[in-house]
Amino acid sequence: MAAGERASLSEAERLARLRLIRSDNVGPATFHALLRRFGTASDALTHLPELAARGGTRRRITICTSEAAEAEFMRLGRFGARLLCHDEADYPQALRAAEGAPPLLSVMGEVTCLAKPSVAIVGSRNAAAAGGRLTRMFATELGQAGYVIASGLARGIDTVAHEAALETGTIGVFAGGLDRPYPPQNKPLMRQIVDRGGCLVTEMPFGWEPRAVDFPRRNRIVVGLSLAVLVVEASLRSGSLISARLGAEMGRLVFAVPGSPLEARSAGTNALLKDGAHLATETADLLHALQPMAERRAVPSESEPTFFEGNAEPANGERERILRALGVAPVSLDDVSSHSGVAPAAIHLTLLELELAGRLERHSGGRVSLLP
Repeated sequence: MAAGERASLSEAERLARLRLIRSDNVGPATFHALLRRFGTASDALTHLPELAARGGTRRRITICTSEAAEAEFMRLGRFGARLLCHDEADYPQALRAAEGAPPLLSVMGEVTCLAKPSVAIVGSRNAAAAGGRLTRMFATELGQAGYVIASGLARGIDTVAHEAALETGTIGVFAGGLDRPYPPQNKPLMRQIVDRGGCLVTEMPFGWEPRAVDFPRRNRIVVGLSLAVLVVEASLRSGSLISARLGAEMGRLVFAVPGSPLEARSAGTNALLKDGAHLATETADLLHALQPMAERRAVPSESEPTFFEGNAEPANGERERILRALGVAPVSLDDVSSHSGVAPAAIHLTLLELELAGRLERHSGGRVSLLP
């Protein structure tokens, strides 16, 4: 689909897409690969058992039922939320262009907020008073300059950033379902965000309790929505450093606020600066760097990868060569191709089968590994 053209989905296909992403072993990369191969989620669903079997699954793959998907639709509607598919017009443009973009988002609030340029502000949950003061300054002044503030609704810096941006627009990203606010004490803030023109977003199912492994996925969305990431305070073990790393991988500007070498809550931001992050001591530092990026907002590629054009079926012996090229250490697809001598289309189909069989893990940068 060319840039600028956005899907108009039937209710049946929207339901099928929800079923597909809620089925066993279907992550964002596999979802998009299945749509490219079969054209519709409805068609892809019928092929899941066969593909998983070819990948060597040891048990029958569980496919989300129509009843379960319809129930999620109804619960979202009663909650005042809706689903956005990745190729619909309201889906955030910057996130759509990011690697691993969620195929579906559950959204509550003003969706036009997602169309505006945004900056992610993240930092320590145990914020110092100075860190809170700086966060309010950055969030308020960036909002006045026309930027929406995105963050993860955590205690500390996240909370201050959202509160400071209530008047100008803020996006709160959940690690769980929209009905599972975390931390619970921020539930009033979440209601304020919606009531004052902001937006709440998650890729997780309605009713999903957030787990530790879900927070990096939340961070990926926070970063993917944004043109830049600002880390105000962070220790060396802070999850905010994950956001900074993701920002660098996605080509976002990464900013850090310097702090005293004696303050543990600044050790992470100081380390980011040593590693090449942009220095942020005032809002003008961000605005100067953001101006050219805001003028040329990220857009999807004119043509999506066509991994399955031509004969994608591996020839005799090629699946075995692909498997020999894979191991528990992540490798790039170029490495798999050069080591196995197999064409990329056949490699992508084999990886799709392995992932549906629960035997493959995908990593950032397009790398893959076999599960032990």
